[in-house]
Amino acid sequence: MEDKVNIREITLKDAAAIQAIRKAISEDDAEADLAKLIEQQVAEGSDESSLVAIINGHVVGYMISTTLNAGFGIKKSAWIMAIGVHPDYMGQGIGLNLAREICDIYKNKGVKFIYSSVLWDSTDVLSFFKKLGFERSDFINLKKKL
Repeated sequence: MEDKVNIREITLKDAAAIQAIRKAISEDDAEADLAKLIEQQVAEGSDESSLVAIINGHVVGYMISTTLNAGFGIKKSAWIMAIGVHPDYMGQGIGLNLAREICDIYKNKGVKFIYSSVLWDSTDVLSFFKKLGFERSDFINLKKKL
């Protein structure tokens, strides 16, 4: 019997569990300190929506998103900045459930488009977003080495 997955808004107390998930996925990802980002997410009056997936009282997945109210030709939009599911729980639809929930939240807030940025050779992540109905946008990502 599969354990029930509960999805709820992220809290600052979730930072350590999210950090552990990132480390379990990739040592490179473990370097990022998400506590400050999560603080911004849960700040009073924040229009952000980020979620965690809970099984048996433990955080097993997360999705962090943000909103932009203007920028280079688009009106208010949402952006998925990070998603992760602990490797022990991958393949159970947890990431899809998180993404569907975040899309519903933003749709109810009147947001018309949600974006994410993915490395071109991350075929597993691209496939994940394609399952959700994401398609190539009109944006070109630019970078400058500092």
